[in-house]
Amino acid sequence: MIRAKPFITPILFIFAASSPVALGDEVAFFDNRGKAVAYFDMDDGLAIYLWGGQPVAYLDDRSHERYHVYGFNGQHLGWFEAGILYDHKGDAACAFKAAMRNTLSETFKGFKQFEPFKAHKEFPPIAPTFSDTFGSTSCRILLGSGFSD
Repeated sequence: MIRAKPFITPILFIFAASSPVALGDEVAFFDNRGKAVAYFDMDDGLAIYLWGGQPVAYLDDRSHERYHVYGFNGQHLGWFEAGILYDHKGDAACAFKAAMRNTLSETFKGFKQFEPFKAHKEFPPIAPTFSDTFGSTSCRILLGSGFSD
């Protein structure tokens, strides 16, 4: 049984040739209930799609094994590190399967839509201390706030 704020199992996840994620792979992001709600595609410029296929965010500016997460609308949404997407409070919003204790089976994804143009990026805030639990911000809401009209 998954707790309301499950502990995230620490892992070492590095985007490199030795990474378990090979180019061409789409890797699911799971929410605090263990449900697949978004996915990451390394072939699409490090893009993140909602499960229905809508492109909403992308990874940018890698430093110290941490990426900034920007919406296609230019908003800074959070940080991605070690298979976990963190919000501005430092809490996990979603994570790869390897970073979680329990996940549900993945359902069929919607067709991938074309990526919009990337808007001018806002300046990122200073990163907080990251926690090892999920926060109150849902993965779908966090990533959906990066949707570009």
